[in-house]
Amino acid sequence: MNPSRLIYKVFLPLLLMACSTDARNRNPNLQELGFRFEMNLNLPLYSPLTSTGNPVYIGNTGTGIRGVFVMNTGFDQMRAFEASCPNHPPNSCSTMQLEGQNAVCPCEDYEYSLFTGQMLNPPEDGQRYYNMLEYRATRSGDIVTISN
Repeated sequence: MNPSRLIYKVFLPLLLMACSTDARNRNPNLQELGFRFEMNLNLPLYSPLTSTGNPVYIGNTGTGIRGVFVMNTGFDQMRAFEASCPNHPPNSCSTMQLEGQNAVCPCEDYEYSLFTGQMLNPPEDGQRYYNMLEYRATRSGDIVTISN
């Protein structure tokens, strides 16, 4: 067999598989916007984030779609999630509300953990349900930067 044919038969399919994207994981309900927002943990509005398990809602215009929930999940690790319910397009009731360490969608009472972003009460109807859309959260000293 010609060595160049062997390369095409063996390596080309491997290359194509490595370059494929998994569009199935993309949430069709939420548009992923680019933004950057900085928080100073010394300010009273953000001081709850200095302790583990205290979430804060950031509703500033241009920060996510419907705002962002930020939580200190321990060991100085911050997590940030979109405040719009991931299981339907944004509408008049899709901005989730904080209930302790969870976010709840007032449309269908879907509940999500702010430690993981996972949906806690998915219906058993065979449909696909999405977890919360997570944003990048980095901490440098007392400054937390949320971005996408």
